[in-house]
Amino acid sequence: MGQTSSSGVKAHMETAQKTGALVLSNRKLTEIPDLSSMSKVLRTLDLSTNKLTSVPPSVCSLSNLKHLNLNGNKIGSLPEEIGSLTKLESLSLVSNHITSLPPSMSNLKHLKSVIISDNQVTEFPVVLCGLPQLDVLDISGNKITEIPDGIEDLQAVEVNLNTNQVSSISPSIASCPRLKTLRLEENCLALTGIPTELLQDSQVSLLCFEGNLFQMKEFEELEGHSKYMERYTAVKKKMF
Repeated sequence: MGQTSSSGVKAHMETAQKTGALVLSNRKLTEIPDLSSMSKVLRTLDLSTNKLTSVPPSVCSLSNLKHLNLNGNKIGSLPEEIGSLTKLESLSLVSNHITSLPPSMSNLKHLKSVIISDNQVTEFPVVLCGLPQLDVLDISGNKITEIPDGIEDLQAVEVNLNTNQVSSISPSIASCPRLKTLRLEENCLALTGIPTELLQDSQVSLLCFEGNLFQMKEFEELEGHSKYMERYTAVKKKMF
């Protein structure tokens, strides 16, 4: 970091002591400055579009942090200490090198939004199942091959899995209590990979399946499709 940019960072940190928001995006940072002096103050931290390869534990001591934006870096993994950010409401990690999420994320009971699109995640992040406030989970543009068993506690309203390699969906997805929108465009699904339960018994009212190994006309002939269309139409009517 040159002299000018580091003094700029310092000025931003001084302002953030008053505002509770620290925005250090697009500054070619290769490491995050020590934030431990702001552990009670910061509510928003934006470190997007830098050259960060890791997240230091000092970030995880920001006990009042609500919004963390790390989009557009080179971060390969999150530290296990991330579980101590218990007030975190939104986490955004678009375009990094993340392969999985640490188990401690199951502590983040206030998380509403998790955006990890365009990474290297290979398995569905089951660790997020059971988080009571989760609304949106965007894991599009990764390398996920299946929606596994044991996700019936996922509370998300919308799950975006577009552009992955999903070829099978567990019937347990039909038990997700709040799931309304499931996006699975551009995956590797055959018709046989779609469980009847998802169509017949789930709460899902919008299924996006374009760009898989079948024609949408064939999808319309699946058992349970008429039940799904009832939910789809009921929601559409409410919107107008």
